[in-house]
Amino acid sequence: MSIINSLLNFEATLSLEMDYSSWNTCLIVSGAGFLGYLFLFVLCHLVSILVSATYRSLSAKEKVFWDLAVTRAVFGVQCIYAGLRALLIDPVLTADTITGQQSWSHFTILIAVGFFLFENLALHTSNLIFWTCDIFLAVHHFFAFLGYLAAAICNTGGHYLYMLSLLLEMSTPFTCISWMLLKAGSSNTLFWKVNQWIMIHMFHCRIVLTYHLWWVCLYNWDRYKNSLPFVYIAFFFTGLAIVTIILNPYWTHKKTQQLLTPVDWNFKETSVKSRSEKGNGVIKHHKKKQ
Repeated sequence: MSIINSLLNFEATLSLEMDYSSWNTCLIVSGAGFLGYLFLFVLCHLVSILVSATYRSLSAKEKVFWDLAVTRAVFGVQCIYAGLRALLIDPVLTADTITGQQSWSHFTILIAVGFFLFENLALHTSNLIFWTCDIFLAVHHFFAFLGYLAAAICNTGGHYLYMLSLLLEMSTPFTCISWMLLKAGSSNTLFWKVNQWIMIHMFHCRIVLTYHLWWVCLYNWDRYKNSLPFVYIAFFFTGLAIVTIILNPYWTHKKTQQLLTPVDWNFKETSVKSRSEKGNGVIKHHKKKQ
């Protein structure tokens, strides 16, 4: 609790009281979120080149994924804080889950808009350059960006559901750690296995959280449908259904499978090739043709 209180006191000194109905405010804060995470992406690349031999040995595509993983992990930490604050601490949002709003949650939504704009640009640019496509991640980012952009534009809805939707990123920091250790060849360590177990648990918590989101919406249906336009409600339920029925079960299965068989399924061909060349950690020397 002392850490949370310190964060709340630090936030109070930042004075997040702004005119969030102003387009200038929205553009400035969202732009700051975009530039901040872009700066973090570039900084991660520069620092990793200097301090990580593993990073220097990666292909260009894997380096981009590494930098994105770190950037997502930082955003995931922010989301965990925002989600838990809305769920457990904030008296306004917990008292009114449908129309309750706070200045800090306004600010968080705008930062999320900037982050998901960065994510979509980075993902699709990477897909074009390296000729790849992760359809599940693309769908996730598409709904996330448009959903939070709509939340910033339509200020009649409460922020409780938006903050708890951010809490779905609770698994992201552990996913980042898992992938980086896997690339460093540390998948046989106790630390990697413990992190993997925590990550899988976080994915199960995500499943429970989506059920909670459904319950809040349906239990307060009359107020909810009157607080937002029908188009947005339909979009939100579509995204929530995709996460509940497809994304959460799929990612939970893949991460559980990865615990049993430590393979980088984002770059499976690279992992298989690397393992075939190294064997059980010993590089095989092939005889030269005479």
